Amino acid sequence: MAKLNISRAPLDRRLSVAPMMDRTDRHCRYFLRLISSRALLYTEMIPTGAILRGDRARFLDFDAAEHPLALQLGGADPGALAECAAIAEDWGYDEVNLNVGCPSDRVQNARFGACLMAEPETVAAAVRAMQAATRLPVTVKCRIGIDDRDAYEDLAAFVATVADAGCRSFAVHARKAWLKGLSPKANREVPPLRYGDVYRLKHDNSGLEIVINGGVMDLGEAETHLGSVDGAMIGRAAYQDPYLLAEADARIFGQAAATPSRVEIVDRLRGYVERQLEAGAYLSRITRHILGLYAGVPGARAWRRHLSTHACLSGAGLAVLDDAVGLAETERLGHARAA
Repeated sequence: MAKLNISRAPLDRRLSVAPMMDRTDRHCRYFLRLISSRALLYTEMIPTGAILRGDRARFLDFDAAEHPLALQLGGADPGALAECAAIAEDWGYDEVNLNVGCPSDRVQNARFGACLMAEPETVAAAVRAMQAATRLPVTVKCRIGIDDRDAYEDLAAFVATVADAGCRSFAVHARKAWLKGLSPKANREVPPLRYGDVYRLKHDNSGLEIVINGGVMDLGEAETHLGSVDGAMIGRAAYQDPYLLAEADARIFGQAAATPSRVEIVDRLRGYVERQLEAGAYLSRITRHILGLYAGVPGARAWRRHLSTHACLSGAGLAVLDDAVGLAETERLGHARAA
């Protein structure tokens, strides 16, 4: 089990990496933490049943280096959510977040995720129960609306009801969700972004913390949003091009720190990889999350190809990582000299 984090300083949500299914597992988060020491990280959405009836360590364990770290829960039953919130505190998380934004059919069939935006009183009851069970901040991640309930007034009413239950921080995906007819992937791309609704929500609720999510592609866009809301959450862009976070500590948080190079990041990752391999992990389970490290620069293809080809082989170890960075850097530096 992760070490309990006794000291709980107020969380800085100016920049966070969104919870992403099949993406933000413990290996991904450790890697991202090597790039930014300050960005708030989230787990994948974990259903309450998986925690209460499944292999708890598998779902909840993390490395202490991952702090600050939030646990995102999926569920609708206040009692189960409260129990999981208490477990999150015991396990050492810094925040517990309730998912009210996922539109997948499987999640809807279990009656949680985005469909709960049609039941603000249910969400409010869950928040009350969770807050009674933990000292951790209890936050909510939602959409600007669902189906035909997507007027600004619908969003404002939902937030008001949940805020009355005690929630002070909302991460709002600036697209509505279509619960029927669109896949989760399409729901991240097809409904138009309406940043103005999220800006207005903050303007109308100065006492609430409002974090914007959806289509934020880089730190420049995040900085623009911070002129109107309290925080920006980057999702797929940070997974596909994680090095975009390298200047986050300086640009977003004002921290005087040197920007780590890609080689330095890989070097810092080696110890973690070695420990995980000794514990029985497969190298490919880690390297699948780092394929985008060289995105957009010479050497990217060599890096991806070597890791994709060799990390899945029996007995794959640190030499695969070392060879991949060597190939990528040779190409990158050669291109720089030629230029």
